[in-house]
Amino acid sequence: MSKNLYIKTFGCQMNERDSEIIEQLLAQEGYVATAEPKGADLILINTCSIREKAEQKVFSLLGSLRPEKQKNPKLLLGVTGCVAQQEGEQIRERMPHVDLIVGTQQIYRLPELLDRLSQGVTNKEIATNMEASFSIPPFQKLLNNTSPSLPAAAYGFKRFVTIMQGCDNFCSYCVVPGTRGREISRPMADILEEVEILVSQGVREITLLGQNVNSYGTANQVAEQPVDFPRLLREVAAIKGVQRLRFTTSHPKDLTEELMRCFAEIDNLCPHFHLPVQSGSNAVLRRMNRKYTVESYLEKVELLRRYRPDIALATDIIVGFPGETDDDFQATMDLLNRVRFHGSFSFKYSDRPHTRSAEFGDKIPEEVKSARLAVFQERQDAISFERNREQIGKKVEVMIEGVNETGLKGRSAGNHMVHCSDVVTSLLPGDLATVRIQHAGKHSLKGVLEN
Repeated sequence: MSKNLYIKTFGCQMNERDSEIIEQLLAQEGYVATAEPKGADLILINTCSIREKAEQKVFSLLGSLRPEKQKNPKLLLGVTGCVAQQEGEQIRERMPHVDLIVGTQQIYRLPELLDRLSQGVTNKEIATNMEASFSIPPFQKLLNNTSPSLPAAAYGFKRFVTIMQGCDNFCSYCVVPGTRGREISRPMADILEEVEILVSQGVREITLLGQNVNSYGTANQVAEQPVDFPRLLREVAAIKGVQRLRFTTSHPKDLTEELMRCFAEIDNLCPHFHLPVQSGSNAVLRRMNRKYTVESYLEKVELLRRYRPDIALATDIIVGFPGETDDDFQATMDLLNRVRFHGSFSFKYSDRPHTRSAEFGDKIPEEVKSARLAVFQERQDAISFERNREQIGKKVEVMIEGVNETGLKGRSAGNHMVHCSDVVTSLLPGDLATVRIQHAGKHSLKGVLEN
């Protein structure tokens, strides 16, 4: 008899992929994923602690589920992810109605943990006795080892593939080394097998995923022989059926010229690169422990654009880091105006538990952080609009993401969202179409289909 599983995911793409893995793992135990928590037999909250707001949302949601748990004592409620890894004891104290708390490095053992819970082992005993693990089970079994032929695109036309876990960089503001551990790279053979299976099921776009994919294979590699990230990219790109290949996220200090050449030499590697800079001030970068300078970052951007002039660059920015002066912030604005990123994710700094920067003095007042963030985002919006206007008149290849009675939408290789009012019933999500761009907005493009 099947059981209903509901997963609420907070945070980053790593968490989205973890939720996919959880669904696949528990499908073998008879769980069927549902879109609503009502009527679920198991509710899992997959958490993120990168920013304080996400953590607050988790505790709010857990509190709102208390009445549901009281009405249905058989309902199992679990917390996974970074908040579970970092604040497990606090969750137990504040939310005693939670049945299971599973850290980021234990999700692959969820079936075993649930089995122990059913045998009467307490959640605290489970957490104490379980070792960390990064061993994704054989992917063929995760798909469906009882069905030789799944429908095309049974898992969507694009998928994340985890290639590594953890981080060795220890940025002073970041919780990742504490929540996901040190870097471990998956064997290339396992990654290639997973991609081949996904492609056989109709997946056409692959995004390779890790906290710092650029350093794949450099340390703690679970493999018979060392393989670096450019080699992995070329091997994945060569798999028949991979129409588009992307990756995220990268650290500037590990961006090599060999990786830059991949953008010029691999046809199906999308010309879109997310390269977080975090600040335009060397003084702030030193306090962040980022291990590069503004000058070295700019040199790499210049060389990257020589290899791939049309590449769309995106970045991350933290404003209001402890000790950030007006001159430091102006240096960030100068960097933005020089590089002219196509887009960015920008946030106000907030102290995170167990990070070095939480102990720093010279905290920036909230009103100053808010004002600086507004200035940065206003300028970024203007640059993004100008960048989008550069696409007017061009023909771009779009991978369709949605089709309805009013038209279609899709994404360009450069990661622009493209809308089109043409209604073409023969086009389906995952298909490629050529669109001539006629209009640009701040966040998307509009055009018409080309025959």
